[in-house]
Amino acid sequence: MTTLSAVQRAVIGQPQARIDGPMKVSGGAIYTSDVDLRELLHAVPVCSTIASGRIASLEFAAAEAMPGVHVVLHRGNVGRFYRISGNSMDTGYVDEARPPFEDDVIRYYGQYVAVVVADTFEAASAAAAAVKVTYDVTAHDVGEALAGDGEPKVESERGDAARAFDAAAMSIDETYVTPVETHNPIELHATVAHWDGDACTFYETSQAVSNHQGTLMQMLGLPREKVRVISRYLGSGFGGKLWMWPHSLLAAAAARYTGRPVKLVVSRKMMFQNVGHRPVTQQRMRLSADADGTLTSVRHDFVNHTAMADEYQESCGEITPVLYSVPNLRVSSALARRHVGSPTAMRGPGAVPGLFALESAMNELARKLDMDPVELRLKNEPRVDESTGLPFSSRHLTECLRTGAEKFGWSQRQPGVGAMKRDGLTLGWGVGACCWPGVRFSAQATVELRADGTARVVCGTQDIGTGTYTILAQLVAGETGVPLDRIEVALGDTALPLGPISGGSAVTASVIPAVLDAVRAAVAIVTARAAALSESPFSGAKAGSLAFGAGRVHRKSEPPQSGVPFSDILKMARMHAASGSGSAKGGFDDPLKKSYSVYSYGAHFAEITWQPEIAQLRVSRVVTVIDAGKILNPRAGRNQIEGAVVMGVGMALFEHTMYDPQNGAPINSNLADYIIASHADTPALDVTFLDHPDTVFNEIGARGIAEIGLAGVAAAITDAVYHATGVRVRKLPVMIEDLLGERSEARRDG
Repeated sequence: MTTLSAVQRAVIGQPQARIDGPMKVSGGAIYTSDVDLRELLHAVPVCSTIASGRIASLEFAAAEAMPGVHVVLHRGNVGRFYRISGNSMDTGYVDEARPPFEDDVIRYYGQYVAVVVADTFEAASAAAAAVKVTYDVTAHDVGEALAGDGEPKVESERGDAARAFDAAAMSIDETYVTPVETHNPIELHATVAHWDGDACTFYETSQAVSNHQGTLMQMLGLPREKVRVISRYLGSGFGGKLWMWPHSLLAAAAARYTGRPVKLVVSRKMMFQNVGHRPVTQQRMRLSADADGTLTSVRHDFVNHTAMADEYQESCGEITPVLYSVPNLRVSSALARRHVGSPTAMRGPGAVPGLFALESAMNELARKLDMDPVELRLKNEPRVDESTGLPFSSRHLTECLRTGAEKFGWSQRQPGVGAMKRDGLTLGWGVGACCWPGVRFSAQATVELRADGTARVVCGTQDIGTGTYTILAQLVAGETGVPLDRIEVALGDTALPLGPISGGSAVTASVIPAVLDAVRAAVAIVTARAAALSESPFSGAKAGSLAFGAGRVHRKSEPPQSGVPFSDILKMARMHAASGSGSAKGGFDDPLKKSYSVYSYGAHFAEITWQPEIAQLRVSRVVTVIDAGKILNPRAGRNQIEGAVVMGVGMALFEHTMYDPQNGAPINSNLADYIIASHADTPALDVTFLDHPDTVFNEIGARGIAEIGLAGVAAAITDAVYHATGVRVRKLPVMIEDLLGERSEARRDG
């Protein structure tokens, strides 16, 4: 196990303010829609008003004649786009594979059918409204009731789950449903495209500039060096900005056609149609156990909806084979095609809806066994990853459960429905475990140590609001002692060394080895120079006898403060800077996964208050304990988990995109009608990180945390709802109608 040095301990694992904070609060941070280039034009798409059919006619002459309008692009004049080859994360990945205007077939409401380019956004919007489209309409299906198309696919299997279930002393067989959820970051998706000869620069709202580059080069038919993608600041994305969407190609085509830079900003309404969503999931859970609570079988069969022309799978069962010890298990998946835009990754894809089902089923099984749900989980703790037989790189789920129970006061729980009261309110308590795979991708970085005592670190990853700028600065500061405010960090540009996508909670673990290698290479140059210079107090020093810390070169036998500032060494050598590069390998085929099972774990304890007289249900407090290795910046880390928990409140109680069965349109396609958790809905939050560095995974022992905080929250809340009301809600979100009147009686378990 690697031990952090004194210099590292001063910055690694310490709560640090974000170094990009001043730029954001002062307005100095430039987001994509802020980009203003000379002779900039504006593009506004025209969207279909049906969900299934074919374009019969497109009338745009009147729109094109309007003041300030340059062109209306459509299938006949947009130019050629190509489909990407292989749809690989290494070379380019998209969820909506069909390029815009490829054919006249309409497969979902809001599909782009034309795009207007004008001098101003207002002129383009007015002209887009003037484009007349007629359709040959065919029947559509946007229903939430799902039946998989074709035979289910077995995702994981061991033992004989069906036989064990039939022979069990105790079992449950229930179905859990999660609805369409829409990402809705405050920053809208946007693209600014600018051609310079045969090369194009894109300013993008992207969580993955390298993937964006790979996708654009293929679909535009350009070599990689002719496509540059920049995304220096992002107003969040929640997974919706991981992959390229068709509006990027429309902006490129408009800029190519007009010879001028073009900005296209997706409207809030389009956010519900054109840039992905979490799909409907329907999950049948069959669990069985002995009378003492020992699990004997788990069957997890799930289906999610997907677009008519794309195959997006919400991998709801990816955590199920790992989380608990059970000898007989079967996980299967299926897809149901609907006339909707392509689903995509949304914070915690797969695990979040999957753990709502699994953890809800565990809570129901505990009730049936008359057993504490925490004890049921502790009883079924595995010794190894039973899906692979591999040892865990680090696993402390039992400590999460026990610590959380202690902090929450779980020992005071009275299990009877409606048995707990406070201040005239009925209390409900619930629990849910959480888990997320440890993921790392390939990364490259370069670090410069400058003669003025500053440092610069560059990497082609991006900061989506999670604190990546600060993490990279911390890594450099930990190796050199250079203060954070003296370290420049450059991110979000494909002109920089290759960086990982900001998805899968992977960035921190991916960049750690690359940045450490880079800074150590730069340090080696400085210390070697110190030993070689005749005027240096270290001239003639043996290789390896010098160290670097607190911004100074010093003998390893002496404290860093006793050394010579590295800026003085560089000045003696007449060097402006010493530069080092580093790289790291990773990916979904990470060779580490052949030797270890790498996951993060946690537990959520939720309290709700219920006042039936006025039908008021509130989440009043949540205690969360997370085992994610070493937390590099607890201040930003706690913020990540708190935000995820609040998002979990929204998932459990509010979020649900509804489609109009008459025309297939998202009905509540705005922030007034699509309800998310607000400050008023935020419970008291208590977040604890266990400090167990996973040094198998990387030198510092850090795993990602952005998504695990959302997994399991909804199950904890719905179990608390049952504890207070006696109503078991298995279809999210919880509605007041579920808890009152005839509908609640039909769904009451108690």
